[in-house]
Amino acid sequence: MNRKPTVGILSIQGDVHAHAAALGRVGAAWVPVRREKDLANLDALVLPGGESTTISKGLTRLGLYEPLEAFAQSGRPILGTCAGAVLIAREVENHPVRSLGLIDVIAVRNAYGTQVDSFSALAEGEFGGLRCVFIRAPRLRSPGERVEVLARVGGWPVFVRQGHVLATTFHPELTSDSRVHQMFIDGIAR
Repeated sequence: MNRKPTVGILSIQGDVHAHAAALGRVGAAWVPVRREKDLANLDALVLPGGESTTISKGLTRLGLYEPLEAFAQSGRPILGTCAGAVLIAREVENHPVRSLGLIDVIAVRNAYGTQVDSFSALAEGEFGGLRCVFIRAPRLRSPGERVEVLARVGGWPVFVRQGHVLATTFHPELTSDSRVHQMFIDGIAR
């Protein structure tokens, strides 16, 4: 690819600018996504962390669920982090919200506790040593056969991939380690 890839960041709520900075570090341009038309010329899409109920209500209010499903069906890469992982899961537990069902896992909302229970830990697995920042994070359970677990913390999957869709239960945008965003951007070329 000769030009910078253009990545949309769903901009209803969440740390959009931290993702923008992380994408910039791996050579991607970004645009905010708030309307269906914003999805038109994107190479990839990030669904950031935040509060999944708030983001879900925004998706409903803005009529974005179906356009996001169409975007996913186009085969372009999608990265969901924390609340974004909840929104792309097959099923959601602990105060369920509507999800897109893009990755065959069950997301358990706020599984690690409240805001004051936030923590960081080092990942194990293919991304061993990656510092994972958990803030009111979901837990992923029951990954399907087509889900590849790329990293775990305490035995639980925290970074998974199914085809062109990546999900993290942590906030990769809050550290200087660019491996998650690099893998995401590398998916554009595939």
